[in-house]
Amino acid sequence: MESTSVETCDGVKLHTRLFMPADLKSKRVVVLVHPFTVLGGCQALLRGIATGLAESGYRAVTFDMRGAGRSSGKASLTGFPEVEDIVAVCKWVSEALTPDGIVLVGSSAGAPIAGSALDKIDEVQAYVSLGYPFGLMSSILFGRHYKAVLQSRKPKLFVMGTKDGFTSVKQLENKLKSAAGRVESHLLEGVGHFQMEGPNYDAQMVTVITQFIESL
Repeated sequence: MESTSVETCDGVKLHTRLFMPADLKSKRVVVLVHPFTVLGGCQALLRGIATGLAESGYRAVTFDMRGAGRSSGKASLTGFPEVEDIVAVCKWVSEALTPDGIVLVGSSAGAPIAGSALDKIDEVQAYVSLGYPFGLMSSILFGRHYKAVLQSRKPKLFVMGTKDGFTSVKQLENKLKSAAGRVESHLLEGVGHFQMEGPNYDAQMVTVITQFIESL
């Protein structure tokens, strides 16, 4: 695991980690976006998934968005300044790692933020959401992000537990009906939102993500 600092267009310094596989299977790079900073989200929450991806032969990148962990700046409630954090990290990945495409993976509130960055970065080929907050209460904070991800024609996978407290299965299905391009969903029966974020499901998330990447 290697650490570095990536600077955004507005001067925020983002603490970033690169997880390298012992045996490189793919030239694609997976960039992971952590849950809501305001509620304690940080890149450490995605370390298990990033480690699993590296063990599966993929280079994986995690980073603290502005205001989280060792990154500078101040977190926002809506996530729009954080979109620029993702753009900066993906630009660094493109220049430093020369990948054969980037796959964006957003967890919880990181999912709508990553979705808004999806079409801002040419090198990003596909998108995976882990527990996208499509519910009514979540839409107050993140509703303005929905249009960007649903209108993008890049391949998208939405992973969610059927007991997610922020989004019901029906709400997810209704939203995805309007989504453009290739859209898939993967439901975990009886699993809650924060339960799916826990380390007990890291290996399952790695399997779902790698299978999706291999299908591209």
